[in-house]
Amino acid sequence: GTLKRMLARRPSLGVTTLLALGTLYILWGSTYLAIRFGIQTIPPLLMASARFLLAGILMYVWALQRGELRDGAPSRRHWLATLVIGGLLLAGGNGGVTWGEQFIASGVAALLVATVPVWMALLAHLTGQERLSRLVGAGLVLGIAGVVLVAHPWSGSFGQVKGVVVVLLAALAWASGSLYARRATLPRSAILVTGMEMLCGGLVLLVAAGLDGEFGRLRPQNFSVASVLALLYLVVFGSIVAFSAYVWLLNHVSAALAGTYAFVNPAVAVFLGAVFAHEPLTTTVLVGGGVIISGVSLVVAGRSVSSRADRRAALGAEGGGQGLRGSSAGVAPPSR
Repeated sequence: GTLKRMLARRPSLGVTTLLALGTLYILWGSTYLAIRFGIQTIPPLLMASARFLLAGILMYVWALQRGELRDGAPSRRHWLATLVIGGLLLAGGNGGVTWGEQFIASGVAALLVATVPVWMALLAHLTGQERLSRLVGAGLVLGIAGVVLVAHPWSGSFGQVKGVVVVLLAALAWASGSLYARRATLPRSAILVTGMEMLCGGLVLLVAAGLDGEFGRLRPQNFSVASVLALLYLVVFGSIVAFSAYVWLLNHVSAALAGTYAFVNPAVAVFLGAVFAHEPLTTTVLVGGGVIISGVSLVVAGRSVSSRADRRAALGAEGGGQGLRGSSAGVAPPSR
């Protein structure tokens, strides 16, 4: 009876998992191209602000309809934490990528963003949270070498170098926000927290757009159909649909499997940029991209091995009963 029902459910779960992974790979991988089309006629920071404010409102309303606030409204401490996270991840991270794509190809931006795990390992080491193993160290060296190959600053224009630097700083901001989010006091609902982060990040981007003078350059009558559709695509598919698939995966498969999007998204972005935006597939981009992904793979593998070793040490030190508590702690992928 029970075993037969479990076996009967396995195929459908497998198909659903593949669909969710495919959704995550394609949708999050395509956001870089959508950003490129969006900023063709919409100022970048305002475009990013509109994306997250709209998505944040929809996510917050969704959380209300699901009864996620039945335990009470978010406290001031919750809002402050999501302001920091939204400011680093969405305003600094995604906003930096959006601004940087004015000067570099969407595929190159995606490859540079793939260095987030490298930044996280480096920050964790510098703050004393983790030690660098040989495997992680090798990954850091490879990741940096790949960035140099992809960026090739010796042959780029000043604008291109500026775009590369800003996108790398955006990856650093994303890594910083991810590390902070691990220790922040947040509501239990992932949907509610994401909506709050999007609202806060969207507001920070709105202020940044004002400081950059984008309101004076705003010309709604000049918005192209492609830019408007790209913005709507980012709101609905890039933020809400892809996030829903990601949350489902975290609840049904391992965090490691759900986090594979970090390796697949750059390849999807490079392919879509070449096909739909005619971005050049140069040897340096292909080779450098491969080196970056290889370095990131070593960093992720090395940190995973170190994490398992630390948990085993904790189990041995604390004893059987306490060890169950320690072994339940997992490491979530760095982005949401």
